[in-house]
Amino acid sequence: MLQAVIVIIAVVLDQITKYLARLYLKPIGSVQLIPKVFHFTYVENRGAAFGILQNQRWFFISITMIVMLVIVYYMYTHSNGSLLLTIALSMILGGAIGNFIDRVRLGYVVDMFHFTLIDYPVFNVADSFVVIGTILLAYYILFKTGPKAGWLS
Repeated sequence: MLQAVIVIIAVVLDQITKYLARLYLKPIGSVQLIPKVFHFTYVENRGAAFGILQNQRWFFISITMIVMLVIVYYMYTHSNGSLLLTIALSMILGGAIGNFIDRVRLGYVVDMFHFTLIDYPVFNVADSFVVIGTILLAYYILFKTGPKAGWLS
């Protein structure tokens, strides 16, 4: 149940922000929220993170489908697992689905958040869920499993 709630929240927030970006940002390109620090900037990303592997739509669709199926299978077969692992995998799955919807429907992923202070690549809500979920997953793997599991717990 928790998995479904997290995935739904991720997908809904992602798709709403992308809809608003297409509606309001696309015509104007960019809006400074905090000058020289944070902007809303409309980008159609046809690649992966940081724009790598441009125009490889079917590759990304295929890889994303595999990743989504593996996560769903794992969560289904290990439903009584760790809360931290459940949250991490659900966040990754929700973010993957959000970007997957864009790739299938539009042929690109809509990005809109731009930290100009450090010139960080433009990203979206789905990317944020994937990154935070991956950080939680890495923490779980490094500090909550294996022979050193009790070290930092």
